[in-house]
Amino acid sequence: MSYSRFEAMELLGKRLTDDALVILSLGGAVDEWYNAAPHMREASLFQQQLGCVSGEAFGLAVGLPHRQIVSLDTDGGLLFNLGILATLGNEQPENLFIVVWDNEQYQSIGGPATHTAKGRVDLAAIARGAGVEKAFTAHTLEEFDEHCAAGLAATEPYIVVAKTDGILQPGIKRKHSDGREDKYIFVRHVEKIEGITIMGPSEHN
Repeated sequence: MSYSRFEAMELLGKRLTDDALVILSLGGAVDEWYNAAPHMREASLFQQQLGCVSGEAFGLAVGLPHRQIVSLDTDGGLLFNLGILATLGNEQPENLFIVVWDNEQYQSIGGPATHTAKGRVDLAAIARGAGVEKAFTAHTLEEFDEHCAAGLAATEPYIVVAKTDGILQPGIKRKHSDGREDKYIFVRHVEKIEGITIMGPSEHN
């Protein structure tokens, strides 16, 4: 059983304010997230490399322990860096909620199957084996929403693997910014909500 990633994003977005910070994976999930949760635009940053999303989110969780950090990873992305699960199991960040969009394919390059497609590879079970006790699979939207509520309230790392379909939401607007611009939007937002300076004036202008 699978369900719409976009509808799941809308449910998660309703539970977040821009006091939270979100790291998300590349591909169609970027435009879907910015449309499903437009109020999170400045508080969200996408990664262009598979395997980096949850690792970067973990870094934010350690650096900003008072703030809710959300990782929107993918099956393909997490499979590129399963070692992050062992890090989470050992370090136990209290403020990190991870969603893994598992549509069983590398959608951004045309849809070849990931290792989860044959039904043998269970990402939530791998996470539990690595020491992340709160790791679950959501087969319905209702289950997903329940895990979002529990994960955002948790005081330990919490992972939900969302078994979504492979259909991109039709008719959504593409974002009109490149990766460099998105980085500055995100950093300036963090500076604002934290009252700090991360990137000061350039010495060359």
